[in-house]
This record gives sequence, structure tokens and C-alpha cells, in this order.
Amino acid sequence: MPEIHTYPVRPVRPAVLSDEAALGELDRATWSTLHAVTPRPQPPYAPFFDDRHKPEGFLVAEAENAAGEVCLAGYTRLVPPTPLACNTHVRQIQGLVVADWARGRGIARALLRAAFTAARSDGANRMTLRVLGHNAPARALYESEGFAVEGVLPGEFFLHGRYVDDVMMGRSLAP
Repeated sequence: MPEIHTYPVRPVRPAVLSDEAALGELDRATWSTLHAVTPRPQPPYAPFFDDRHKPEGFLVAEAENAAGEVCLAGYTRLVPPTPLACNTHVRQIQGLVVADWARGRGIARALLRAAFTAARSDGANRMTLRVLGHNAPARALYESEGFAVEGVLPGEFFLHGRYVDDVMMGRSLAP
């Protein structure tokens, strides 16, 4: 039987500007038709952070890789879904990414739970997200963390020769 290694995961933290290169690399390395509606990124690559995607909107997780190096292992983007005052009680996850080498270590769950904490501390009492209908692993994770399907846009995206549903999920942030 092969030896199983577990490598420590560090606490989730807010992103900083110096994370930009690692986040861009992680984003490109994990691009997949399972979750992406945009084309595969091609050089020259756009900056990861821009006017709409600022470091303060991201939480990052670091973990030790097999070589014992601490690397960026995942991120989530957590933002208000709209700029409207009547919507300030809601936060939306707009991306949850975990490096292939770091999967199965609870990083996605840690990022979600850190997002819940951050949203609550910012006064939010509700969290929403969108996920592609064929992304069963992500949907199962979200459901296990209290999200429920609140709407489906059937065939909203045409990806690689087939129509894919856009699934809206939400949950309360009440303790």
C-alpha cells in the first residue's frame, strides 16, 4: 500500500498585491470546462488584479507541497453581488479554486468557511454563488456547507458542443 502524506494547511488569509503572480498562475493551471465559461487564457496574460478584481475581494489558502514549500493552494473571491444599498446584506462567491496538488485536503471547505466568517464580520447575513450544472463535485461541496439550489437557468451556456445549466445557490449566514 502506498504511503499517504498529508501536508499542513495554513490559515486562510486575505490576498495581498504580492499574491498576484501566484494567483494568475493558479488560475491558468486550474482552468477547466467543468467550471469556466470563458475561453482558456492565452498569452499575453491579463493581470489577475484589476479595477474590478482587487486584492481585498480575495481570500487565499496556503499549504505545504510535497517538497515542503509553502505555496498558494487556493483562493475564493467574495464580493457584494451588486453596488446597491438594498443588497449590502449579501455576499457572493465569484470563484473558488484549489490547486490540483492540494485537492482532497479540505482547502475548498476552509476557504468557504473563512468566506462565511469574513462575510458575517462585514455585516452580511446571506451568501450566494453560481455553479455550472455539470460540476457535480462543486455542487456537492456547496450543499454540504448549507447551500441550496435557489434557481436554475437551463442551457444558459453553450460549452464545448453542449448546453450547460447555470445553477444559483444560496444560504443564510445566521449562526
